[in-house]
Amino acid sequence: MAQRPNVIVFFTDQQRWDTTGVHGNPMGLTPYFDWMATAGTHVAYAFTCQPVCGPARSCLQTGLYATQTGCWRNGIPLPLEAKTLAHYFRDAGYRTAYIGKWHLYRRDEIGPVPPEARFGYEYWLASNVLEFTSDAYETVVYDNDCRPVRLPGYRVDALTDAAIRYIDAHQSEPFYLFLSYLEPHHQNHLDDYPPPFGYRERYLGGWIPPDLAALGGSTHQHIAGYYGMVRRLDEALGRLLDALRSLKLLDDTIVLFTSDHGNHFKTRNSEYKRSCHESSIRVPTALYGGPFIGGGRISELVSLVDLPPTLLDAAGIPIPEAMMGRSLLPLLRGGKADWPQEVFVQISEAQIGRCVRTRRWKYSVRAPGPETCQDGGSSVYVEEFLYDLQADPYELTNLIHSEAHEPVRRVMRDRLLRRMREVGEPEPEILPAERRRSGQRRVSEEEALM
Repeated sequence: MAQRPNVIVFFTDQQRWDTTGVHGNPMGLTPYFDWMATAGTHVAYAFTCQPVCGPARSCLQTGLYATQTGCWRNGIPLPLEAKTLAHYFRDAGYRTAYIGKWHLYRRDEIGPVPPEARFGYEYWLASNVLEFTSDAYETVVYDNDCRPVRLPGYRVDALTDAAIRYIDAHQSEPFYLFLSYLEPHHQNHLDDYPPPFGYRERYLGGWIPPDLAALGGSTHQHIAGYYGMVRRLDEALGRLLDALRSLKLLDDTIVLFTSDHGNHFKTRNSEYKRSCHESSIRVPTALYGGPFIGGGRISELVSLVDLPPTLLDAAGIPIPEAMMGRSLLPLLRGGKADWPQEVFVQISEAQIGRCVRTRRWKYSVRAPGPETCQDGGSSVYVEEFLYDLQADPYELTNLIHSEAHEPVRRVMRDRLLRRMREVGEPEPEILPAERRRSGQRRVSEEEALM
């Protein structure tokens, strides 16, 4: 491997984990992602720490939680003093580039992002809120001089073409490229998922995940277009990998594929995300290149904040102490003893909520009203749901009221409060949900720790 590997982040928007073949989707949407996951390293249980576009991006750029970055809802700009991945790579001698959707500048600016708000990215071809400056076949981004640039082709292809041009021009020097797509996010002004021409028809009447089949929402209206977008993204991933292969850079380039959050198709609330359900927080994640070739399947629970230290570690760059996550590289070497047993999720837009998820259990609380909001958090929460993911992986039976699950609630509540303290949140009051006799056996203390 080269002394300093290139690094590419292939970042999708609103992509469910179960769109991929390695997670059981039978539609054949992701052969290139599936190849990455099997030939490289598959992070089988990967979760966002904030299921909202801007806050999730702030976490991935900084390695901090959204309440720490200050970007706890969309439209809050990343603070000028923030240190991003681009700063660390640039300080280590890398060329840095950003292409696509940014969503970390002011709410009133949807297009250009000035140089002082690009946080270490020297090459710039992006839009602050890409869904508002472009459409499926009308891609408009802004260059280093804040001039609009119209790129030809379907939007996924237009950004991929730009990325391949950048890679070709910088193949002789180490580079860090963040490639941020809008797809498979909906097109806001249409409330539709516009795939490439002819792709929607391919997936009409296709497989529907069990939660969507049970709960409905906008699934039947939108799933075919959504699948078409996912398919084109995977084809773009294949093109990118082929470009690296043709330039003899593939094995010496670390490629991370991940997403900001998932999509529940209006089944859990009135829109597509902003809930702590698996459909909203679980994302497809895989790495290839360098130490990740032949890395196998990581079965530990991994958070979005674990990915920045992982990329720095793989590039030989020291991990800043301020980062909240930890590198995945020790997991590839069998170092699993001290890996956290849960992931922690914050929501601070549309609702104020907090959640912890272990291998088996998920426990979520919610602020009783907006008047309790304090910088993205609350002093009071109410228990919202408890799911047994072993028996109910698609979260169709809420156990929060079950007397039989009292030991689980107690353990999970303690875990949640500990994680909130660790990220600097004041310890809140959590009001218990009403208890009801369920007729089930009492869950044991041992089961509660799973």
